[in-house]
Amino acid sequence: MLKIILVFIGGGIGAVGRYMLSGAVHRVFGSDFPYGTLTVNVAGCFLIGFLMFGLEERFLLNPALRIFLTIGILGGFTTFSSFSFETIALLRDGEILFATLNIGTSIVVCLVATYLGTLTGKLL
Repeated sequence: MLKIILVFIGGGIGAVGRYMLSGAVHRVFGSDFPYGTLTVNVAGCFLIGFLMFGLEERFLLNPALRIFLTIGILGGFTTFSSFSFETIALLRDGEILFATLNIGTSIVVCLVATYLGTLTGKLL
């Protein structure tokens, strides 16, 4: 139950952080390009790499704290960080085929799913 509470609280913090950072970037750079989303994704990817590889190799990160920070906060901030971390982990483990499949499948299937969702939404 503690893990669920940590994810719940962290997810709320991450979502608010995403909303605030994306909005701030949008106000500075405008809306011609999704700079806010890009900034959030890059920041989230950097942070998950730092937390999962940098801190893990230096000392053992408390499992509850890791869940709160990565699944909770970063999960609410951006799921792109999870995608990136998992792909880097596959590459680190020498699983080049699976890493490539993860990249290609995620991009193609998610874009198709988004498109199908927009078509379905228009039908309702």
